[in-house]
Amino acid sequence: MDPSTTAGPHRTAFLLSQLGALASARFAERTRTLGLTPADAGVLRLLGRTPGLNQRVLADRLGAVPSRIVALIDSLEARGLVERTRSSADRRSYELRLTGNGQELLAALRRTVREHEDQLLGSLTPEQAEQLHDLLARLAAANSVDPDLHQNTGS
Repeated sequence: MDPSTTAGPHRTAFLLSQLGALASARFAERTRTLGLTPADAGVLRLLGRTPGLNQRVLADRLGAVPSRIVALIDSLEARGLVERTRSSADRRSYELRLTGNGQELLAALRRTVREHEDQLLGSLTPEQAEQLHDLLARLAAANSVDPDLHQNTGS
């Protein structure tokens, strides 16, 4: 359907919702091929960018309940992707870091993310894709959305 010929009011928020659902479903399919859930992917991406976070801060950043993060970290640790080390600053807390295997999987995840984005934006020119990114980033900032994190991971 050609959106320029669609009669009636613009329904931009609805279109964003539809595209978000489509992008989420496709991303989940892609992460599954890596043996990950989207929540696992979010944890790996955040720990790759910010090694040494503790579970409470990680839960806050992801907008998830701490008990959900404990289960995620337990699973990733059991698979040899994440390690917990006792914090030197607070002996009651554990710092989280990716293992070598976790870093390798994160590199594969980053390639998958690029492929996902290329597929989703394939009908746009590079200039249009850049303009869309800029507009969405502006909307995200105005609505206090972290553009790098998928909030509410199972909370």
